Amino acid sequence: MTTSDEDLLQSALAAQQRSTANADPDYPLVHLTAPVGRLNDPNGLLVDEDTYHAFFQYTPEHPRRLVYWGHATSNDLLHWTHHTPAIVPNSPYDRNGAYSGGAIILDADELSWVDPAVAHTYVLHYTGNLKDAVTGERDATQDAVVSDDLINFTKLADNPVVRRQPEGYTAHWRDPQVWRDAEGYRMLLGTQRENETGTALLYRSEDLRHWQLEGELEIPGFSDTIATGYMWECPNLMRLRDEADGQYYDVLIICPQGMKPGVEGFENVFPCIYLVGHLRGTRLEDTGGRFAEVDRGFEFYAPQVFAHRREQAPDGKALLMAWAGNAGEDDQPSIHSGNWVHTMSMVRELSLRAGKLIQRPLPVLEDVPNQRSTQAESAAWEKSATTYDSALEGEAAGQALASALNLEQTHAALANSRSWRLRATVNLSQEVLIRIGGENSHVDITLGRNYLEVDRSTSAYPHGGRRRVSLPEQVERSIELIHDRSITELFVDEGELAFTLRSFLPTTACGFSVFVKGTDAFGNKVLTDVSNQGENGVISGITYMKND
Repeated sequence: MTTSDEDLLQSALAAQQRSTANADPDYPLVHLTAPVGRLNDPNGLLVDEDTYHAFFQYTPEHPRRLVYWGHATSNDLLHWTHHTPAIVPNSPYDRNGAYSGGAIILDADELSWVDPAVAHTYVLHYTGNLKDAVTGERDATQDAVVSDDLINFTKLADNPVVRRQPEGYTAHWRDPQVWRDAEGYRMLLGTQRENETGTALLYRSEDLRHWQLEGELEIPGFSDTIATGYMWECPNLMRLRDEADGQYYDVLIICPQGMKPGVEGFENVFPCIYLVGHLRGTRLEDTGGRFAEVDRGFEFYAPQVFAHRREQAPDGKALLMAWAGNAGEDDQPSIHSGNWVHTMSMVRELSLRAGKLIQRPLPVLEDVPNQRSTQAESAAWEKSATTYDSALEGEAAGQALASALNLEQTHAALANSRSWRLRATVNLSQEVLIRIGGENSHVDITLGRNYLEVDRSTSAYPHGGRRRVSLPEQVERSIELIHDRSITELFVDEGELAFTLRSFLPTTACGFSVFVKGTDAFGNKVLTDVSNQGENGVISGITYMKND
């Protein structure tokens, strides 16, 4: 049966209704995860009033590779409700998948002068994917979907809005991000040149419907610094204020495929990097060719920033969510235990500090007690929501928030939990090892004065094994650790370093333990468990939250 013969929307909804994924003990409680099948890139992220909308690349009948846009909402970033897929790949220009893109929210005054076809409050741009069934040759178009309520979505009748890549570039061009500036609207696209090197293209429009190529995004000094891969995916531009000097900078995030690993870093099959500078025309200037990875973990890709109403946009900051996965990692245990694979990161607030990207997970731990009630959906939302709900039943996550406890009390409080969050200060007079799991299967996080090491080689998904990250030398460090059944996110030094990984462990692997590293009288390395020693001078200033 061909795609055109199927009712694709009903097929997706039926797969969701049959799903028992959220009964899988590894299914995350507070991370956005697909109701069934495969999830990857976040798409069309936006905040409207008090509701967060996350669209995402969604393959409900995985391993059949037909990509929809899934849709979920949250009022507290701890509970997510799934809705009917927003974009179904049932048009001639997207019949092989509705690929990634972004969102823009139009103000009332804009609705009067943008193209009438696009004059709706919410506009989603995406890449329509096509493949020739005989030759396998790829084609791609840039398309638009409009909505006035984020319940009903309509593809533009005259899609595509950008029909074909310009001369000199291949059909690998995708992932549009659209934003407004003083002259109208701009679109940024990840692209591949015909010589199979990666770059990005900028387009401009006065009415959101008719787009003209401005040119290739130039980054002086960047291409001379390192081989930048054969394709750039998921480009995102944002404007952030630096906490150190109070100045505003343009920050570009890209995912360069084919970038060579460094002496340290860029170990993932496809990395994700950022550059800080000033966008002038089609040039990102003042970067000095410097760049860094957004997240140093095993699973982190395709991050996207949230769109806001113009009057509600955070000044000098941005919100970001990423796919906690990467290409070639669909063989995770959950695909066999619950017919689902991959999850999203927690939403992160972004800022700059002395030119370095700072990432802080949301909701802020101290704000959680104000969000204890379950998500109250309007009648319209209830009508659009599927019966599948990834949120916790009953009372909301975060009910067991506590602070000013010592390590022994915290260790005991989380002893039976597989979903928790912890913030503390670690004294590094000795190396400290935080172990999630048991003796035989665990994730070990080791902190030294000048390094972080994460080792998941004994877990049920040991991909990558062990990774070490160099850090500036310090005698103590702040950490924030989020562990949610099968995903772990670590933030070090108030968000200066982020490290995301999948952490599949036995269902008996609850809570955490803390060890200090030392040597015995014979010079042998030994671990000393200090988890039950109360005020031991190793970990202090603890705040935690239980999700289960």
